[in-house]
Amino acid sequence: MNIKKTLGLAAALAAAAALPALAQDTTVVEEVVEAVAEVSETMDKGDVAWMMTATILVLFMTMPGLALFYGGLVRTKNMLSVLMQCTLISAMMMVIWVFWGYSFAFGGSTSPFWGGLGKLFLSGVTPDSTAATFTDGVVIPEYVFIAFQMTFAVITPALIVGSFAERVKFSAVLLFVALWSTFVYFPIAHMVWDGAGLLFNMGALDFAGGTVVHINAGVAALVGAILIGPRIGMGKDNMAPHSMTLTMVGASMLWVGWFGFNAGSNLEANGFTGLPFINTFVATAAAILSWSAVEALLRGKASMLGAASGMVAGLVAITPACGQLGPMGAILLGLIVSPICYLFVAKVKHQFGYDDSLDVFGIHGIGGIVGALGTGLFGGSMFGGQGGDDYSAIGQTIIQAQAVGVTIVWCGLVSLVLYKLVDMTVGLRVDSDSERQGLDLTSHGEAAYHS
Repeated sequence: MNIKKTLGLAAALAAAAALPALAQDTTVVEEVVEAVAEVSETMDKGDVAWMMTATILVLFMTMPGLALFYGGLVRTKNMLSVLMQCTLISAMMMVIWVFWGYSFAFGGSTSPFWGGLGKLFLSGVTPDSTAATFTDGVVIPEYVFIAFQMTFAVITPALIVGSFAERVKFSAVLLFVALWSTFVYFPIAHMVWDGAGLLFNMGALDFAGGTVVHINAGVAALVGAILIGPRIGMGKDNMAPHSMTLTMVGASMLWVGWFGFNAGSNLEANGFTGLPFINTFVATAAAILSWSAVEALLRGKASMLGAASGMVAGLVAITPACGQLGPMGAILLGLIVSPICYLFVAKVKHQFGYDDSLDVFGIHGIGGIVGALGTGLFGGSMFGGQGGDDYSAIGQTIIQAQAVGVTIVWCGLVSLVLYKLVDMTVGLRVDSDSERQGLDLTSHGEAAYHS
């Protein structure tokens, strides 16, 4: 027991001894209750070990999972540029998170929009600091909570780069990510996951990041793809993925890491953690089957690219819903999300002419929206969900739709302003000669492969 808790216990015992003479003094009673409550906080080593493991799993999603997934999808001449973007975004976001990101998201402010300045540079955080879990009186080290949330802040902006891959300046990527995380990601994370947040108090359900991560990244990706414009040769040159092997390996790493993402969001290793755990299996499996079936029916062949896309679509959709739906509801959500994402990837994108290179909006944005709405629709007991007898699927879905709308508007408008600002300062797009030659050599002076 640390000194703080020892003193708290002593105070509680001393106050308790005085209770018979001060039975009418409500102030003393309240102090005793507070002291006993503080002393009763418990920290389980199993929870701590699990959360440290989950944190590493979420990092594994970006490094090397997302990097390889995206890298395999681009052409050979741009493979290394994608690896560099993911690597530098990861490093930069870790530092930003410690400097001001954690404070802006979880700094203790009562504002519905941001966390304030109270924990800039992790002010006041020590090895004895704790963070609450979903069980009263059960806590984990605040440093572990900070690191866990830091990995979410790492992967979210890294997702965006897939929309403008093969044509954007490296300096523009880093500047945009620094600004976007500050004015979009951190506020949305506060709104959704902090007790004072706007969407949290509306009753919106987002267990592991459907709005915060996937809709957020997907909308920013769409705005960027439209503003930057299509790649040179789009519709004429062969822009097929250069390595489906690496894409499959990266997608599989994403799936493995996603268990930290979803099950880790419970913040404890207990019976309830098993629900997001199994849902991450079955929703993803259903989405793979669904995407492959749609491809087989419409194209005559089921592709590895389609299976990998279905894998990610299922993971995205179950992310907000994994703590609310039962396994049958998760399977239903997985079956539904793939055809919808396929429509946007194969039809809508070409119909409107925007070049979302690696389908960030079509899979993460749309998949996140489907998952957020599905959280409300399938969260009741009919599908084995956590909604009780008074649960209203329609009412909750309306709340979910409002949260989706707030996220889209906030992210869309602010992202537009930030892209314009970056374009006016360092410029968004590389010159045409550099784009034709490839970003590996022109931006980084090295190549991913040597013949």
